[in-house]
Amino acid sequence: MTRLHLILGDQLSHDLSSLRDYRTAQDVVLMAEVEEEATYAPHHKQKIALILSAMRHFAEELRARGVTVDYIRLEDPANSHSFSGEVARAVARHAPSMIVVTEPGEWRVLEMMEGWQAAFGLPVEIRPDTRFFCSREAFAALSRRGKTGRMEYFYREMRRQTGILMRGDAPEGGQWNFDPENRKPLPKSARLPQRLRFAPDATTVEVLNLVARHFPGHFGDLAPFGWPVTRAQALEALDHFIADALPRFGDVQDAMKAGEDFLYHSLLSPALNIGLLSPAEVCAAAEAAFHRGDAPLNAVEGFIRQILGWREFVRGVYWQEMPGYAETNALGADRPLPDLFWTGDTRMRCMAEVVDTTRRTAYAHHIQRLMVTGNFALLAGITPKAVQEWYLAVYADAFEWVELPNTHGMVLHADGGRVGSKPYAASGAYINRMSDYCTGCAYDVKEKLGPMACPFNYLYWDFIGRHESRFAANPRMAMPVKGLRAMDPTRRAAIRDEAERFLASLPSSGTSWPRRG
Repeated sequence: MTRLHLILGDQLSHDLSSLRDYRTAQDVVLMAEVEEEATYAPHHKQKIALILSAMRHFAEELRARGVTVDYIRLEDPANSHSFSGEVARAVARHAPSMIVVTEPGEWRVLEMMEGWQAAFGLPVEIRPDTRFFCSREAFAALSRRGKTGRMEYFYREMRRQTGILMRGDAPEGGQWNFDPENRKPLPKSARLPQRLRFAPDATTVEVLNLVARHFPGHFGDLAPFGWPVTRAQALEALDHFIADALPRFGDVQDAMKAGEDFLYHSLLSPALNIGLLSPAEVCAAAEAAFHRGDAPLNAVEGFIRQILGWREFVRGVYWQEMPGYAETNALGADRPLPDLFWTGDTRMRCMAEVVDTTRRTAYAHHIQRLMVTGNFALLAGITPKAVQEWYLAVYADAFEWVELPNTHGMVLHADGGRVGSKPYAASGAYINRMSDYCTGCAYDVKEKLGPMACPFNYLYWDFIGRHESRFAANPRMAMPVKGLRAMDPTRRAAIRDEAERFLASLPSSGTSWPRRG
């Protein structure tokens, strides 16, 4: 009897659990490019192109291994443009005895899958996604033991369980976290590595043309496109990062520089999140570089913490807290998303630079996301749903399981402290310290009030003031609350007025997605 194995666009791994017992002579793999998935959020054009090109390459790799692949292209006239519709059509074509899937990364897709057995009158086996270090069940067990309240505790437990960067029961180097060493600004004399990018082959060119035709109003540029779209390219990108960028990654991983999109960052998250690389092999490559003496411990630990720590932690939080997590808004933020998030049309050089980088590359590194666009959204009180949709839409590596907890928890503190114990709020001084964005900006980062003042300065104190009573109870926010309370009431009122005037001046289309070509 035939079994139908469905593979999604972020499941492009040959060791996928739903392929574990594929029978060459009997079974069929279904892959489908559906418009519903490309448009439920206004995804960046490069993100759509990356996934479709990687899917097509992966299908050809499967066929080369003797796998029967039923592949539905976007422009197939009979395409229903939904997963359920394409599964229904495949069931009619192949008359399978059962449907086999690997659990998806999004709650809405899991709910869809859980309804297929009744809809199609067939058994549906939803298998665990074994590509992560920590399964959903293992995270729940750790939670019962009190190991998931903060990422740092979870991360240490994962280090113990995996043995990564461990010497027996002790962490390599005698400490778990080298983050204090990884907060240096970029030296003016730094020689940045030439980053590896991949020229589009014929398949990718075809997809780029397809995306240009079908999604002209979506955010972002299609060219230049340089993301890895095959496992071979992803492995080459991993080798390049380990050799050319990882050794300097640690010291300056929080730094930003105008006109430099990538610095020493890995650029591996898109390949990781669609399955071309596994987190285990990426962490192993970084750890091996440390043991060979090719990269210092602070760089290797900082990089591994992003994958073994944050990536696994936010996935666990997502599945533990959904579906209600998406509705959280602990700070009561209700301002609409300003159009500048889509257009980059602002006199604030830092915001303009990060939005421009995002538009051109479908990428920005973690500090650009957290401390520039994220910090602005937090201080301005932008509604979490609008911010979430923006982050989900504009980055090539954004999938809801990883994007939502980072946005709601890390960026906006909308979850009330589930992910982070304090909001990551900062004035312009932080951006000035960690970047060169303030040089040449229309505003003066040293000015606190007035038409030339950096908006981050008065927005920061206005944010603290709006939530003074809440933050007074948070030990990690005691210092800014104390500083606010020491201010003259007249100055506090001036800060509030300045913030209100600035925010009221920001154009907002009233929708979350200005549709521009």
